[in-house]
Amino acid sequence: MAITLADAIPLSNDLLVRGVIETIVKESAILQYLPFMPVTGTAVRYNREDTMPAAQFYDVGDTWTEATPTFTEHIATLKILGGDADVDNFLQSTYADVNDIEAEVIASRAKAVAHAFSETFISGDSGVNFRAFDGLQRLVGTAQSISIAANGGPLTLAKLDEMIDLVKPGKPEVLMMSKRTRRKLK
Repeated sequence: MAITLADAIPLSNDLLVRGVIETIVKESAILQYLPFMPVTGTAVRYNREDTMPAAQFYDVGDTWTEATPTFTEHIATLKILGGDADVDNFLQSTYADVNDIEAEVIASRAKAVAHAFSETFISGDSGVNFRAFDGLQRLVGTAQSISIAANGGPLTLAKLDEMIDLVKPGKPEVLMMSKRTRRKLK
């Protein structure tokens, strides 16, 4: 099993790196749940199951029919997300009386990275920004969506359960939603 970014924080001996990772994880709840793995190269290839093989009941002595699943190969290219956090040496040495200006600038940049990652994780589209990665809306599409009504409608617990039932196998570990949707459910 891969290690999560949150689990990796204590492994860093560099206090600056540790602080940046803590800020990013704190600002992006998504990163608390995602596993990370080392990657050699510039992309990750994976197969997505399109159809499962059919299963049937048989009598003793029947001839079994072969059935095979179908897969589609996908490639996720690695992307770089970040930004420069420069502080003038004069400002750092003369105006760092109450706040450490460099620490504040780096923390602010880390927050920006976390927010950009979270937004892209949901709605990223490499067709719009070729430097970004595709988000869940693009990767999953309508395969795991529930239509409430033709023009929308109120959120109900029954519809939420219907959506949860689309996740296979088992139950989802996390439900991500907007703050507005969370308030409606509460």
